[in-house]
Amino acid sequence: MEEERKSEIGKTAQEFSLKDQNGKEFKLTSFKGKRVLLSFHPLAWTEVCARQMKSLEENKKVLDSLSTIAAGINVDPLPSKQAWAKSLGIEKTSLLSDFWPHGEVAKLFGIFREKNGFSERANILLNQDQKIVLFKVYEISQLPDINEIINFIKKNL
Repeated sequence: MEEERKSEIGKTAQEFSLKDQNGKEFKLTSFKGKRVLLSFHPLAWTEVCARQMKSLEENKKVLDSLSTIAAGINVDPLPSKQAWAKSLGIEKTSLLSDFWPHGEVAKLFGIFREKNGFSERANILLNQDQKIVLFKVYEISQLPDINEIINFIKKNL
């Protein structure tokens, strides 16, 4: 069952910094003035997660045209993220490693599943001031619809 966390809307996202699959630092405050889509997925090397990350890559031009930076985030370590990105053909989308401290960024957003050791599947959209404007948690087995996010951004420009 999908869940919109309306109580989170309007809150400012806490600063964080993670490395992407290329070892490059992704610091949230570096993207002030742009929208940021944080697309959390449980584990690399799984079918739904792969499709979720590929949808970000395939829609990068559209997201760029909407002044939106998309990043995938999960708890896998950098070497796994590097190999996974290469296997999926992801070259332009940042896949961030929330490996250590384990799940720290997922915990900041209250979506870390302690019992499982990974995050919920979720899309969190931040506006140009880094305030949460959309916070949606999906069933682990459900592929988030990227068009839902794109249409939300277009409606709220």
